[in-house]
Amino acid sequence: MAIVGFEFTKINVQKQDTAQGKINIANNVGIVDIQKHDLQLGKSKQHGIKFLFEYKSLYEPKFAKIELGGLVMYLTDEKNAKEIIESWEKDKKIKKDIAEKIINAVLTKCNIQSILLSNTVNLPPPVPMPKVNVAAGPVKEKKDGAKKETKEDAKKEKQASLKK
Repeated sequence: MAIVGFEFTKINVQKQDTAQGKINIANNVGIVDIQKHDLQLGKSKQHGIKFLFEYKSLYEPKFAKIELGGLVMYLTDEKNAKEIIESWEKDKKIKKDIAEKIINAVLTKCNIQSILLSNTVNLPPPVPMPKVNVAAGPVKEKKDGAKKETKEDAKKEKQASLKK
């Protein structure tokens, strides 16, 4: 049904030494436990499940680590809640569609938090940051065969006209 809550219960970052040479960063996320946790909303009782998670970023060769733990609250109907709990207790497995929602919610929050923590202790970010490469674009031709002016051409013409 729906994710209605998220909470960090553990935030740990350790940096033992300064990095030397090539750095490898291994990220791992997993559900460590599932617990039934009903919510009282007004006069009605809602069936809920607590998904307890763990997120780790290990910097190799072993010089730093980021560990996050917490819970995700998930509301569902009674039948579905019972199935999820029974499946977890029996096989430690979760339905694919529910696991996808929970893990994506965890990754969204944990990736942001781990980037902030890595910045605080001067570590490289544990997830790749987007990079921009600015290059002059090719000249494109219009349908009638005339060349289309690029932004760079327009800029050069404007600078030339200002010099006159």
